[in-house]
Amino acid sequence: MDDLQDIVESAADLLRAPATLEDRDFHLVAYAAHGRTIDPVRTESILHRRSTDEVRTRFERHGIARATGPVRIPADPEAGLLPRLCLPVRWNNVTYGYLWLLDADHHITQDMAAQAAPLTERAALLMARQTRDRDDLGWKLADLLTTRPDVRAQATSELAEILAPPFTVAVLRSAEPGPLNPWLLPRNVVTTIWEGDHILVTSPAKAAQTVERARRQLLERHPSPTYAGLYGPCHGLTEIREGWLRARVAARVAADGETRTWESLGALRLLRAADDETLAETLLDVTALGDLAGTARTYLDLAGSVQRTAAALSVHRQTLYARLRRIEELTGLDLSDGQDRLALHLALTLNPHLNI
Repeated sequence: MDDLQDIVESAADLLRAPATLEDRDFHLVAYAAHGRTIDPVRTESILHRRSTDEVRTRFERHGIARATGPVRIPADPEAGLLPRLCLPVRWNNVTYGYLWLLDADHHITQDMAAQAAPLTERAALLMARQTRDRDDLGWKLADLLTTRPDVRAQATSELAEILAPPFTVAVLRSAEPGPLNPWLLPRNVVTTIWEGDHILVTSPAKAAQTVERARRQLLERHPSPTYAGLYGPCHGLTEIREGWLRARVAARVAADGETRTWESLGALRLLRAADDETLAETLLDVTALGDLAGTARTYLDLAGSVQRTAAALSVHRQTLYARLRRIEELTGLDLSDGQDRLALHLALTLNPHLNI
């Protein structure tokens, strides 16, 4: 028996009760039905793949985090909660999760609970192994991102036996500093934190869905803006570092809640070409434009069409012409010259994303 879902189904059959396995952070790992018994806590866990902080606080008051044996949780009729039995999932004195059994009629005896001990031990061993394996993969992924060729070469050698290309690299930027919970991500996803980025390596087919699952996880812990970027495919592990650098550019220019791909960036790819200070020194200084920067950007984005720009800005053409003359005066550029337009357009496109 090598699957946590199998273990939970066996526990439900053995103890004749609906069973739910959650990790120590109360994220759903597996569940099995037995009859129609259900209550709001079980419903919430299954639908949202986690229990609420209120439920976690309620149950932890009963000492489940330190318990070495079954813990009975009494019913709460006002909240509609049924009585349940908690079997701590522990390995080497570390709690990795909790196996919950709804016990509405109190039919689960001490002897029955004891019969389930081998199942909880097996679940604990599997969860401990998977936690260790994912942690190891996370460290090796971080090694792929370093600037040290020898470290990257060693990590490439070790991961080549585990991960098969092609890959997509995803970057999420968020105020939430904690690592992503691997139990809430597909099993083939490798994740780490590097230079403030949440980095995920996944298959191209599942990249978009994986990013959204990771984003929801971050938002549940810390509601704040999240920005995501994707680069792929990478056809080998040696491409992962460059994939990360490109994906982080995509995340850097994304709007809150948006996922940008490297392919969609256009001229913004130049943010990968040099550091911000070098770009700032190279680009045209447009600070003198003030509010006219918006007019200039719209005009250039619309390929210099006066008619379309005036409509987009809801101004008369003569007003637009006056603004364009003023832009030329402030910048010393000739907006009828292609090179001058290019220099101004690049500056207006890139400058908002420079951290200087």
